[in-house]
Amino acid sequence: MITAEKNTGHIYTVSKLTREIKSLLEETFPFIWVTGEISNYAVPGSGHSYFTLKDPQAAISAVMFKNQKRNLKFEPENGMNIMGLARLSLYEPRGSYQIIFEHLEPEGAGSIQVAFEQLKKKLSDQGLFDEKHKKAIPFLPSQISIITSGTGAAVRDIINVAQRRFSNCPLEIIPVKVQGNGSENEIRDAINLVNQFQKSDLIILARGGGSLEDLSAFNSELVANAIFDSHIPIITGVGHETDYTIADFVADLRAPTPSAAAELALPDKKNLVQRVSGLQENLTTLLNKKVALLNQTVFYLISRLKNPERVVYDLRFRLEDYESRLTGRMNHYMQLIKTKHLELDSMLQALNPEAILKRGYSISRFVSDKKVITDSSCVKKNDQIEVILSQGRLVTRVEKANG
Repeated sequence: MITAEKNTGHIYTVSKLTREIKSLLEETFPFIWVTGEISNYAVPGSGHSYFTLKDPQAAISAVMFKNQKRNLKFEPENGMNIMGLARLSLYEPRGSYQIIFEHLEPEGAGSIQVAFEQLKKKLSDQGLFDEKHKKAIPFLPSQISIITSGTGAAVRDIINVAQRRFSNCPLEIIPVKVQGNGSENEIRDAINLVNQFQKSDLIILARGGGSLEDLSAFNSELVANAIFDSHIPIITGVGHETDYTIADFVADLRAPTPSAAAELALPDKKNLVQRVSGLQENLTTLLNKKVALLNQTVFYLISRLKNPERVVYDLRFRLEDYESRLTGRMNHYMQLIKTKHLELDSMLQALNPEAILKRGYSISRFVSDKKVITDSSCVKKNDQIEVILSQGRLVTRVEKANG
């Protein structure tokens, strides 16, 4: 059995022991660099970030307060390996210690690169890069607004190329900061300003090359949304050929350099003049051929067109011929009819009862009903009979009828 003599001078209360441990920790580890993997990442309404930092053997609670997070170039997330500058502290109410981070950066890739990839994925998921949202670039803009640094080489390159390709096109220069504090706000305001006045029908957003940090304004969500919301098409020409920014992905057309942006914005006037001249020559040739063909058609039709007097004479001759032929046919048919009539008349005369009477025959009929008598058996004694002769009539009475 272990026994120890009590020494009231060395008995700690919980709060005193915790306070001394807190002082010991904070004095021994004022600032340290620590690395690990983030898990259980959470941001409550206060805006502070709470998470667990772990490696395969251990885990520790960690926090980063809202004010320190403002300087981060990326958004921490679960599963991310980070390295950061922190101080140790002990939370007295629970007696647990934690790491309070003052600075964080991704392990391996730089924080700016991670922020770029995170924003790129976010905006891509929102559809800001989709081809269906791209606006058509006008073939020949009436005016171009150039948003870039007013003193950089980019604006001079764009002006030189634009003057060489199509000097008639008006250019509006809107100078803005292209890097540093406030640059993304100036770029956004410039895009909104051009859309507000609607004097230009094309925007070139450009700057010269630089590091990823130099191009941060063009990798901001603020500028990306301004480009997406623009009613006027935007061509970006940011950095060198290998530089790709968030602005390039959202823009309606990406050019590898500022000079290339001017090349894509305007057609070559000399080529257009040559093309128009060629088209004019082709049109003139086609018109001449068409006119010649029409002339040939006119001459052909004229050759087929007869003198009206001759046409009338021909028609009159044809009409007279038709009249003569019609008269001949009518006379022929009249003669046939006349002959037929005589034949029928002769037949009729032969069958005429009067002709029979003239040959000595007579017709007998009853006086009462004028019925012709053809059979003696139909006659009775004392019947009155009318006898029709060739000349005159006789009325007789029947004395005797023989059957």
